Amino acid sequence: MKKIFLVITGLFFGLNSFSQSKVIYEEFQSSILDQSRRLKIQLPRDYEENTDKVYPIVLVLDANYLFEPVAGNVDYFSYWEDMPESIVVGIMQGDTRYDDCNYDSTEFMPDGTGADFFEFIGLELIPYMDNNYRTAKFTIAVGHDFTANFINYFLFKDPPLFNGYICLSPDLAPLLDERLPVRIPQIQTKTFYYLATGSDDIKDLREITEMLDSSLKVLKSEKFDYNFDNFEGATHYSLVARAIPSALEKMFSVYRPISKEEYTDVILKLKKPIHLYLTEKYATIKDLFGLSNPIRVNDFIATCKASEKKKEWESLREIATMAKKQYPDSALGDYYLARYYEETGEPKKAMRIYQGAYDKEEVDFITIDLMLDKADEIKEDFGY
Repeated sequence: MKKIFLVITGLFFGLNSFSQSKVIYEEFQSSILDQSRRLKIQLPRDYEENTDKVYPIVLVLDANYLFEPVAGNVDYFSYWEDMPESIVVGIMQGDTRYDDCNYDSTEFMPDGTGADFFEFIGLELIPYMDNNYRTAKFTIAVGHDFTANFINYFLFKDPPLFNGYICLSPDLAPLLDERLPVRIPQIQTKTFYYLATGSDDIKDLREITEMLDSSLKVLKSEKFDYNFDNFEGATHYSLVARAIPSALEKMFSVYRPISKEEYTDVILKLKKPIHLYLTEKYATIKDLFGLSNPIRVNDFIATCKASEKKKEWESLREIATMAKKQYPDSALGDYYLARYYEETGEPKKAMRIYQGAYDKEEVDFITIDLMLDKADEIKEDFGY
């Protein structure tokens, strides 16, 4: 008998040695900068095989040292489905980072080489990635100190160039801590913003980051998803290793498979029907990330169990029907549809569904033996 095995988030059994992410280097000739820039690009596992799939972009500044921690975490999180598989593109900067992040001394906005670098990203690099790779509409920018300050300027575009911003110990330009709290409520699109410092960060940077946090946390709303970390014992450089996984985990919380915590603290306490929660979760994933993902087997089982526990039989029927449509060769939908008929007074119909699934694929605890045993119990109890 064939069996569908669930991926259990949080358990580590070793990465798939037959499918690894691919890292390539490209020399990008920029007409705006009038020079070439070296790009480092990590493509998702099976990118070449999944020719119909699209992927969000994670742009990494300071890629000379920031690319690997970002790319490694993106690969790991996406392997366990805690975030979507994504294309990571890093701009190698080195000594150019100060010129790239240049701003003027009066308005403190990108100026000269900084203005050119700003346009290079928005008018050349992102369009190049969209035209040459299979990209989704969701983009994230990652920066550290000077480059963390720089990515904030894209929030002042209308609409902003990026959907998510990971700002690690930003070396903020003057007035930016005042401008951001004014600008952010004006943004009409969903924006994710992550800010981090550490107790042993550079003193001035830590203090201004904490001040910015005080201004931003009161703005949190449905359109502005804000998170902040102040890592105990973390220095200006060590905080990066702790902040990146934290940022990805928080930014993609809605994308993750339903966890035990979500099941207990959210689903079991819902006031609306559970099947609506499930469909809205995946509608949100599509709306936010531009990804039309099939509902995971894990999430079907979690919401079905919750429907049973709360005796929401109509939700159970709705979810089971969706599961049968999405996984027609699996016993998943048949089992829960039969459970619906058992609980709503139609045991004969339940028995027939159990029996009819004898040639379906098993999934998790739903084995063919279980299905046939359930049919036999009904047959014995009711004398069919």
